[in-house]
Amino acid sequence: MPRGTVTFVHDEKGYGFIETDAREEDVFFHQSEIDPDLEEGEAVTFDIERGERGPRAVNLRRA
Repeated sequence: MPRGTVTFVHDEKGYGFIETDAREEDVFFHQSEIDPDLEEGEAVTFDIERGERGPRAVNLRRA
């Protein structure tokens, strides 16, 4: 299970991005994947699936 750090969160739209060594590009996540909401700088673990626009984090958990 990859580990990463939340680098961006758009609270109003409910999404963000995670930086990880497992991929060159940041991984998209939707706030509905975790509750309560994540904040920038938090460490997380997750699985990666292919989304319409690139990698997407699923099964998101705080590390």
